[in-house]
Amino acid sequence: MITESLLESIQTGFIDKSIPSDKIYRPQLLTNDHKVGKKVLWTIQQELDQCDEFWFSVAFITTGGVATIINTLSELEKKNIKGKVLASQYLNFTHPEALSRLKKFKNIELKIAIEGDFHSKGYLFRKADLYNLIIGSSNLTQTALCSNKEWNLKVSGTKESELINQAILEFKKEFETSADVTNEFLTNYDFLWKARKLFNSEILEKETHIDAFRPKPNLMQREALNNIELLREKNENKALIISATGTGKTFLSAFDVEKHKPKKFLFVVHRLTIAEEAMKAFNRLLGDDIKMGIYSGNIQEIEADYIFSTIQTISKPEHLEKFDKSHFDYIVIDETHRAGAESYKRLMDYFSPSFLLGMTATPERTDGADIFKMFDYNIAYEIRLNRALEEEMLCPFHYYGVTDLIVNGKPLDDKADFKFLVADERVDRIVDKIKLYSCDNGTIRGLIFCSRQDECIELSNLLNKRGYNTIALTGKNSENERQDAIERLESERNKLDYIVTVDIFNEGVDIPKVNQIIMLRPTQSAIIFIQQLGRGLRKINNKEYLTVIDFIGNYSNNYMIPIALFGDTSYNKDALRKLLSSGSCFIPGTSTINFDKISKQRIFDAIDSANMQKIKDLINDYQLLKFKIGRIPFMVDFLEHGSRDPVQFVNSKGSYYNFVSALEDEFRGKLNLTQIKILKLYSNDINNARRVEESVILQDIITNKKCSISHFKSTILDKYGYTVDDNSILSCINNLNSGFTSNKNDRIDEKIVSLVEDNIYPEKYFCKNLDNSYFKLFLQDSVDYAIRTYNSEFNKERYIEGFQLYKKYTRKDVFRILNWDKNPVAQNVGGYIISKDNSNCPIFVTLEKEEDISSTTKYLDGFLNPSEFEWMSKSNRRISSKDVQAIKNYKNGLRLPLFIKKNNDEGIEFYYMGDVTPIEDSFEETTMMNDKGKKVAVVKMIFKMQTQVELNLYNYLTNKY
Repeated sequence: MITESLLESIQTGFIDKSIPSDKIYRPQLLTNDHKVGKKVLWTIQQELDQCDEFWFSVAFITTGGVATIINTLSELEKKNIKGKVLASQYLNFTHPEALSRLKKFKNIELKIAIEGDFHSKGYLFRKADLYNLIIGSSNLTQTALCSNKEWNLKVSGTKESELINQAILEFKKEFETSADVTNEFLTNYDFLWKARKLFNSEILEKETHIDAFRPKPNLMQREALNNIELLREKNENKALIISATGTGKTFLSAFDVEKHKPKKFLFVVHRLTIAEEAMKAFNRLLGDDIKMGIYSGNIQEIEADYIFSTIQTISKPEHLEKFDKSHFDYIVIDETHRAGAESYKRLMDYFSPSFLLGMTATPERTDGADIFKMFDYNIAYEIRLNRALEEEMLCPFHYYGVTDLIVNGKPLDDKADFKFLVADERVDRIVDKIKLYSCDNGTIRGLIFCSRQDECIELSNLLNKRGYNTIALTGKNSENERQDAIERLESERNKLDYIVTVDIFNEGVDIPKVNQIIMLRPTQSAIIFIQQLGRGLRKINNKEYLTVIDFIGNYSNNYMIPIALFGDTSYNKDALRKLLSSGSCFIPGTSTINFDKISKQRIFDAIDSANMQKIKDLINDYQLLKFKIGRIPFMVDFLEHGSRDPVQFVNSKGSYYNFVSALEDEFRGKLNLTQIKILKLYSNDINNARRVEESVILQDIITNKKCSISHFKSTILDKYGYTVDDNSILSCINNLNSGFTSNKNDRIDEKIVSLVEDNIYPEKYFCKNLDNSYFKLFLQDSVDYAIRTYNSEFNKERYIEGFQLYKKYTRKDVFRILNWDKNPVAQNVGGYIISKDNSNCPIFVTLEKEEDISSTTKYLDGFLNPSEFEWMSKSNRRISSKDVQAIKNYKNGLRLPLFIKKNNDEGIEFYYMGDVTPIEDSFEETTMMNDKGKKVAVVKMIFKMQTQVELNLYNYLTNKY
């Protein structure tokens, strides 16, 4: 069987790509491109997950490279899956710390080639009798596996194949002549490695001109400075910079000040230490010629030309009055998201500078303050975490979501008792994970975020008893105590391993050397999560990456974790599930995201159970975008700004107009009942981006008062590459006229459009409604949303006769796309239904059945493997039954599209898994028990998937993650 599959796959890969074969055996080119979810790392991890044995032969291994797969290696150790790793001492590039970590795994035999120019890059995996070989350009480094432009070839073969034999023999030869990585070797090699590193840094220092140490604008700063200049040219005197923590906002403002040379300048922050650091940055760039001073508390250097002040001091009336209102030419407000506070308002109302610059990583506030309005909606630049990572402006991170303590069979939750938070068992687990994940260079400088003050203090004590040097900091500690702890964390003498804290280090503190963050609290908000993560993302020399260890309990807000990590604020559950299943594939740069099985399941459960469409949350996000753009937002605005999925507003009120008119007097009562009804029908059943044809027709009608069929067909062909047949056009017209709708209350009384020869025309009734500018505005917005969403999600390679592979559809969507005249009653559909013309039979499967459903619908459906699906007919069926015979004789023209959802927690939508064909000799009559305990007849069969299921989705649906 394997031999036949290999032969077919070789033909597909090397002779003709149109030859059908099993994708799992095909040769593949492995590259890195996070924008399409491709990383060499993903394939390495999948191969490790499934193998019975593995061999690595790589010239270079870095600590970051080991960090990308350490979770997987840990799981293999538990399963006693053996592996051999061969590294090289070539150029002394391999990190001794990386070798030290690999050496700790009992299941890995580690050696190093110390002679010759060993420069191989190969990975070999065995699963039963099949071998997968990856050879190419990727070493075991985080850049090679995640972000570099790499070419690697993955090929499959049996042990008897010439290529696999050659690979095994070559590895064996090199491995046997290489040296064991002993403790003595590591000590000596560590000395050589550090000497090489020191030598290289000294050479670099000698070769680098002194001017190079003067700060220069990075990419973000150059773009932002240019945009600020454009605002000035428009006579704007305010600008807002939204930029992730660590991207250089302070230096950005200094560069702009350097260019415009204000006589009097004010820099406002909320903490003295930040003011002092900002003054140092300005002094480094501008030099000593400008008189700079601090204005905070008892330090009031009012004679300075450039003043760095804390808001607590300068906002007080007695201090404001010491300055003329026009005293400062230029004012910068750092952490501008605080500007909604009364103290900031007082300062901004008092001074009238020539230019006001606001800077923040998180402008969104939930207290109703409109930060954007304060800066006249002039967003000069916006760069969030993911873009900053992509531009390599921040230090990459390796995130590990691990299961928190389970006590008496129950996991920690939001209301856990203090005794469980500091139980020895929990502290021991924290220490175990610290040792496993460690940090980039082996010398930990960490922050631990707790949920409560008593937990914070006691945890610090317990860690100290276990040999760590930690200190607890809470809101009760003074500024001096905090600063002293920070200095000790970054110093070499009297060094702290950890600062254990609660709340106070979420923002406004800069500790560049932090290389490990431990999260021991529930994620209550994506903003706070990013703020805490940001404490360790500052780039500095000799810092390879940040380690993040997140202990995940049974918290209701766990769904916030993927929202924060992936930067997806759509609150679309399916988007979050996809990102969570994809691991690190869509994360830019060399950062990775890893979960153990239980923690990942907890997040999936949280996504399933979360109500992501609470009215208060919808209103909040609506108001935030309204603040940001300075007007009432429409559906397309949410798309443009990467905000909440606007279809959620439709779901909550029936249409976006209904949602907006409930909030805005400007739109209330502007439409009649018929217009409201049309918008509701079209928003839910036409413009939902599942089929684009109706939306394109509507666009033409709104714009041109007609839709030419010939032009419409050519538009679809040119843009999407498929042909629309006449049946589909008639189906579109039927849908636009509400003929498909089975619910009488949703139908429109009058016809909307008519087909006349080669044109679709709007009826006078519809034209009259379009004369209402408000109706036309919201209909156009609905159409724009549908077309733009469809375009962004369309993938020609995944398009199969109306459906996109792995996209989700409701039953209603499926029947509409299959051109059914009427939406059939759900009870008549059951798990499948054959069309009247015997052209199609959509099959709907819920894999995890509810306990309370009828026994005769608890079908034992499920995947046998990514290429085969076992399925049962409806009850009381035999092979001779009419519907079973139709499926058996599918070659007579019956299409069998398969739609699957994991469970009912996913809602009413199903993943389109592609079309299937029954395996001829798999039909088997069997029985199942009904509710009365009696046997009823049913037919079992196996479907062959025309497209092998992608591994991410397969693992999610089958709980194999």
